[in-house]
Amino acid sequence: MRKPATSAAGFSGFDDVETPHGWNPLTLATFASLWSASVCNWPLWRAMGALPELNATRGFIFMLAFGGIIFCATLLLLSLAAWARSIKVVIAVFLISAALCAHFMGSYGVVIDPTMMLNVVQTDVRESRDLVGWPMLFSVLLLAVLPMIFLSRLPVRRLNLRAQCGRNLLAVVLSCAVMFALVMASFADLSSTMRNHKTMRYLINPLNAYFGLVVNAVQANAKPKGPPQAVGLDAKLVRAANTKPPLLLLVVGETARADHFSLNGYARPTNPQLAALGVTSFREVTSCGTNTAASLPCMFSHLGKRAFEARERDHENLLDVLQRAGLAVLWLDNQSGCKGLCERVPNASASVPVAANRPLPAGLCDNGECLDAALLHDLEARLSALPEARRAQGVVIVLHHMGSHGPAYFKRSPPDRKPFLPECTNSALQKCEPATLISAYDNSIAYTDHVLGSSIAWLKANASAFDAQMLYVSDHGESLGENNLYLHGLPFAVAPRAQKHVPMIFWQGATSGSATLPTTCLEGLRDTAFSHDNLFHTVLGLVGVTAAEYQKPLDAFASCRVQ
Repeated sequence: MRKPATSAAGFSGFDDVETPHGWNPLTLATFASLWSASVCNWPLWRAMGALPELNATRGFIFMLAFGGIIFCATLLLLSLAAWARSIKVVIAVFLISAALCAHFMGSYGVVIDPTMMLNVVQTDVRESRDLVGWPMLFSVLLLAVLPMIFLSRLPVRRLNLRAQCGRNLLAVVLSCAVMFALVMASFADLSSTMRNHKTMRYLINPLNAYFGLVVNAVQANAKPKGPPQAVGLDAKLVRAANTKPPLLLLVVGETARADHFSLNGYARPTNPQLAALGVTSFREVTSCGTNTAASLPCMFSHLGKRAFEARERDHENLLDVLQRAGLAVLWLDNQSGCKGLCERVPNASASVPVAANRPLPAGLCDNGECLDAALLHDLEARLSALPEARRAQGVVIVLHHMGSHGPAYFKRSPPDRKPFLPECTNSALQKCEPATLISAYDNSIAYTDHVLGSSIAWLKANASAFDAQMLYVSDHGESLGENNLYLHGLPFAVAPRAQKHVPMIFWQGATSGSATLPTTCLEGLRDTAFSHDNLFHTVLGLVGVTAAEYQKPLDAFASCRVQ
């Protein structure tokens, strides 16, 4: 028996035992690259085929060249893993990720950019399980499992380390050379298409997903280590004598579209309770991003969208400033977490009761997923548990809604609160009749209306001790099939208005003194253009906190505040 040779690098048995028969790992990498560039990229080819400028013969030739570029880029990566012991495992991971990306891009019209990958990493199990269904499993079976079964039956030939390394290096060089030649040959069409249709670059599958992961890793490591930079070091609470401490419910909505609120002119009565409570709805509010991972940290920052996205290090946020000013702060979550915002303030999950002997009512939570009304259960006890000295200064409670989170919109409202029927009960939204899809979504908005109405009722019950107020704003919007787009998460620059036009609603109790905001003045601001950039400064103004970071021009209600 031949003994395993020891390579010059000292790796005993590392592909040094040659086998005379079988397929070279590079051949398997070539097959996988061809399959990925062609079949697994069907959402890209469908989208490019729909472009009018690519319908001619020249457009077809460009698409072939673009496919060749993707093939070469994929082969370049797989060539680095083209070793007998690793190639099948790497191909399996590659094809499964390609199948999943193809399913979501093809079914929902989303794209996979770095922000979307960050959202994927931060999504919890209860959110992601709504996305699992037979269409997704079929995509994985067709695009990944079947070719994996085929490849698994092919014997892999082993070459010695030097021979295989030489072939892999040659494949990398040839891939780069051919890719460069194709780019130069099609540069005019390539640059025009990528410039005029930016979403195409995020449909290159699965290279876009891996690129997004790398970008997020690089950005995370580029920021200075240690705690975030302090904000609001001079923050203090300013309240007139003989006035009650503020109690603000800051409600963060999820996936709510402003144009589906009847308060904003929507034809269906989705806001019957709020309409009867004297709230003010602001109709022209723009989100900071098109998904929770992008919007949530940005809207609580003092920096504003542009500076937040260009920042070189993390900063403390609105909650830190409020707590530093002496207020009692609580983050109560019915979502996938606070994205790091609530790490330094008291926080709790709506699914966890205040005490073991105070369980959540039956029907409020199912399999670890709660309706938003769970946020209000025992809220009085949660308020009482906050430090007494801070409560005497004022309280800000953030309620992070599950809201209208898709694709299972029908789960966001209980059976007895579905005014719009029939509704779609399928998470494969493209299979729903458009009217039933809209009904399921509108039912979630109507349930949000009910929860907000109940929140105001709770505030009214505490109005004798506090200056009670509620501010509701959603993190981003949602596409509901317009132009074959579903869900959210498109890059902000190309996202439709539906994904970034969000509702903002304000209610105040019967207060007196400097806390009063004249209703007529607020109504005059209904059509003023606001954005998430205003949230930090508006909340500080509502609770009477001053800080160097506060900017009066960005306080949405500053012009209405009684001096």
